[in-house]
Amino acid sequence: MSNSAGSAEHPVLTGSGALLKSLEYLGITDVFGLPGGAIMPFYDELMSQTAIRHILVRHEQGAGHAAEGYALASGQVGVCIATSGPGATNLVTAIADAYMDSIPMIAITGQVFSHLMGTDAFQEVDIVGVTMPITKHSFLVTKPEDVPATIAAAYQLATTGRPGPVLVDITKDCQINSAPFIWPPKVDLPGYRPITKAHGKQITAAAQLISESSKPVFYVGGGSVRANAQTELATLVEAVGAPVVTTLTARGILPDSHPQNLGMPGMHGTVPAVLALQESDLIIALGARFDDRVTGKVSEFAPNAKVIHVDIDPAEIGKIREADVPIVGDVREVILDLLPVWADVKRATAPDLTDWWARLNTLRETYPLGFDTPDDGLLSPQAIIAKIGEMTGPEGIFAAGVGQHQMWSAQYIKYERPGAWLNSGGAGTMGFSVPAAMGAKVAQPDRTVWSIDGDGCFQMTNQELATCMINGINIKVAVINNSSLGMVRQWQTLFFDGRHSFTDLQPLPGPEFIPDFVKLGEAYGMLAIRVRTEEEIEPAIKLALETNDRPVLIDFIVSKDAMVWPMVPQGVGNSNVQYAREHAPVWDGE
Repeated sequence: MSNSAGSAEHPVLTGSGALLKSLEYLGITDVFGLPGGAIMPFYDELMSQTAIRHILVRHEQGAGHAAEGYALASGQVGVCIATSGPGATNLVTAIADAYMDSIPMIAITGQVFSHLMGTDAFQEVDIVGVTMPITKHSFLVTKPEDVPATIAAAYQLATTGRPGPVLVDITKDCQINSAPFIWPPKVDLPGYRPITKAHGKQITAAAQLISESSKPVFYVGGGSVRANAQTELATLVEAVGAPVVTTLTARGILPDSHPQNLGMPGMHGTVPAVLALQESDLIIALGARFDDRVTGKVSEFAPNAKVIHVDIDPAEIGKIREADVPIVGDVREVILDLLPVWADVKRATAPDLTDWWARLNTLRETYPLGFDTPDDGLLSPQAIIAKIGEMTGPEGIFAAGVGQHQMWSAQYIKYERPGAWLNSGGAGTMGFSVPAAMGAKVAQPDRTVWSIDGDGCFQMTNQELATCMINGINIKVAVINNSSLGMVRQWQTLFFDGRHSFTDLQPLPGPEFIPDFVKLGEAYGMLAIRVRTEEEIEPAIKLALETNDRPVLIDFIVSKDAMVWPMVPQGVGNSNVQYAREHAPVWDGE
């Protein structure tokens, strides 16, 4: 126990009290967690206050994804809490997910007593070591006097520069012992100096390159969303007049209704978006990282394009594609600096994009998004998802799992604002949807929040529906139930001669549903509905939208033969984008 004397200005608090007070002073109002032995002192402290709402989850992974959903929907940092050992390791998937998608998150874990560390004590895991590659930083705190500065540093790291997760591991003796609480603390992060303002010469070079281009395209990624650059982006793209593609994690940064928006690029992007990048002579990449799902075979990606690459993380510049004009800086700040320079350049040499737009509009007319009606008599998943988006409207929030339903949700729901579309992009984490929707609803209680999930994903984290019921978190869940692991099954159909190896989730012969999702929903106390016919789709969605006193689950029985198109198979160039199955190339396994 510390012997330090406190004062009115610096009261003596336990490490747990300092942790709670630090979170309060940082403006944290909601946290998601699950207690255990090594974090119990903090939970005892948490019980005696009212400033912070704690949501008791049913699994720590759910706490992590809920913190992600909270952050994505609100733009604020998400916080999750777990105990040591398996509690901490259960957070790892969500931490990795947040790291891949640059989501601001603080993960707080308990650790065994300091004197027991390194002895293989009960529930001891070196979670700092485990998470070092998947966090911006991981801290171990053993002294109560270090708690305020560490939490403040974690917040600064998570929310500035390229956002991301930070882990704070706090030993049990640190939580119990006491020290004077000093706020605001001195935060010292040697070497951490995020660059937000770009060099003026690079701004001028970018404007000049745009003026010389006849086929430019804006390639807008999730970094633009993190930078809150939607207003500035719209101003810039309208000033330049070039087409825009928005990646999976950037859907909504430019409204889908905007005439310059070609949609999503990549493996399952729209044909106009994919070929706009491929045929361009200039790519203006804003907060995008040239992910393999966008580029396809990198050596064949946009072979005639020069690149302006704007990113706050210097490690991304040139990582995949060499940049002719590299710009390190915050996307919003860079655009603000570029706008007046572009206005001056444009007056002298405005590019003529008439032929470029004629080509792109022809692609739009020739290859609109569409789908075939299943020939097995079951429902079309694309039609269901489109109807959910249409009836909910642009003010709703849609959180998807990973797989076919994720791609259909990205394609067929119209996104008019950032923060409306939540999904696991880089990590591709099945089970993301339900807890992320839960977190989004806590952050935005007045919005309609849908979890659009597959039956495979849903069975990984649906226990958080109990959390939703008990806490009045009234999300709506649409299970797109094709009785299989749909995206893997699609690849098996196309590239493995239809050998569906261990992707069927329902045994045949036997009971029709294992489990029966309607009975499961009813067991949780939800309104639960099953939809089998087209006539039932709209009334079921309408009832779900009208039901706000409890969560709702709709089990949509859809065809397992439905596929996601367009598609660029892995290992081929984007020029091979296929509009429908009959034109699909053979995958070479690269």
